[in-house]
Amino acid sequence: MLNLLGLFNNGRSHCDGVSRRDFLKVGGMAAGGLSLAQLLNLEAKQNLGSSQKAVINVFLPGGPSHLDMFDLKPDSPSEVRGEFSPISTNVPGMQICELFPRLAKLGDKFSIIRSICDSEGAHSSYQCMTGRSKRDANNAPAGGWPNWGSWISKIQGNHSGTPANVSLVYPTGAGWSKTGGGGFIGTAHAPMQLVDKDPNKKVSNMTLEGISLDRLAHREGLRSSIDNFRRDADSQGQMEGLDSYNQQALGILSDTGLADALDLSKEYPKVVERYGVNDPTYQRDGAPKMIRNFCVARRLVEAGARVVSMNYARWDWHGGDGMNYPRSREEFPLLDQGLSALITDLHERGMDKDVSVVVWGEFGRTPKLNKNNSRDHWPRTSFALLAGGGMHHGQIIGSTDKQGAEIVDRPVKFQEVFSTLYHCLGVDPRANTVTDVSGRPHYLVDSDIQPLRELI
Repeated sequence: MLNLLGLFNNGRSHCDGVSRRDFLKVGGMAAGGLSLAQLLNLEAKQNLGSSQKAVINVFLPGGPSHLDMFDLKPDSPSEVRGEFSPISTNVPGMQICELFPRLAKLGDKFSIIRSICDSEGAHSSYQCMTGRSKRDANNAPAGGWPNWGSWISKIQGNHSGTPANVSLVYPTGAGWSKTGGGGFIGTAHAPMQLVDKDPNKKVSNMTLEGISLDRLAHREGLRSSIDNFRRDADSQGQMEGLDSYNQQALGILSDTGLADALDLSKEYPKVVERYGVNDPTYQRDGAPKMIRNFCVARRLVEAGARVVSMNYARWDWHGGDGMNYPRSREEFPLLDQGLSALITDLHERGMDKDVSVVVWGEFGRTPKLNKNNSRDHWPRTSFALLAGGGMHHGQIIGSTDKQGAEIVDRPVKFQEVFSTLYHCLGVDPRANTVTDVSGRPHYLVDSDIQPLRELI
């Protein structure tokens, strides 16, 4: 029921008629001209914000091209290297696409895996959201394998009244938005969905008449709507019949923590501006370009969420339209802006040791361009970018051959990335178990999987 549009009016006034923007200007002068970064750092040190172990999982639906983004081959023939050139980051020897200049300045704050080796090659977010392949479904317990955040929700529970496992994943076609539910762990630990297919519509987790993000600024109206819902439900004997998921949602909506996290009018205007401007136009089989959801994800972590999943835009451009490079020139700078803003935000707020970020897609792209000057599906290798989490950054993990076709060094599995993220959350994936309905315990990853030694 929550609408992530409509609250980017940073000129909203306080009760005394002073706008938040003007208030911040006054506060900045009172602080003796401190920079925004210094103010945010002071805020973090004074515990005015909040930080706990968490992960933001960013899925790029459609199969982003490793060869055009983070594993360029400038010495290869033109039909392999494509139209883009690499640029150096602030880490010697670490290069990325020329359309990522903001990220290039932050190379010491992230790491790139160039050798994800076990993609199934299907248009599906399943591996990036569960760590499992569809082939693993044959060995799944009753109820199926859960979204990876469900393990964390079950083991670590909620924090500060906010659900542990939340989703900013817009429903898409072709299975690209299937995050996996609670699986055998149960619905109560499934990702709480906070967005709808249409960014202009409310999420239908609960039927609370009159509730939208636009109305969350009006606390009396919000509480009145919730009180009316409770009263009507009580009178009809429905309260006891609400499942645990909806009871949790109602309790959360009654509190202001989650609502405030989704309300970007409560964010520093200059911080919001860093992320760029949302484009709610829905992508065919992809997600809208809600670039400020990178900021919303950080705010959800501050509110207490432990795992935040999100998808962004559409990355499948190999059809007859030949749009690979025009679309890349459009999308790469936007991703560069949103992701670099998130990484910068985490460091300025002192959250970089606690909050991990992973960015990836379902597979890579063919070494050779097709007749449409585009790249087709290539599951033999793909990339992942990781930031924060107290990991050792400023490095490249794994490598591919001269054409970016085959992995020649350090193949990495999806589960190894998840094992690393579990470690960053303070959970030992090979020591903790969750029991299914038959009483059988299950480990978070397979027995032969270890966290990436290069990062921890």
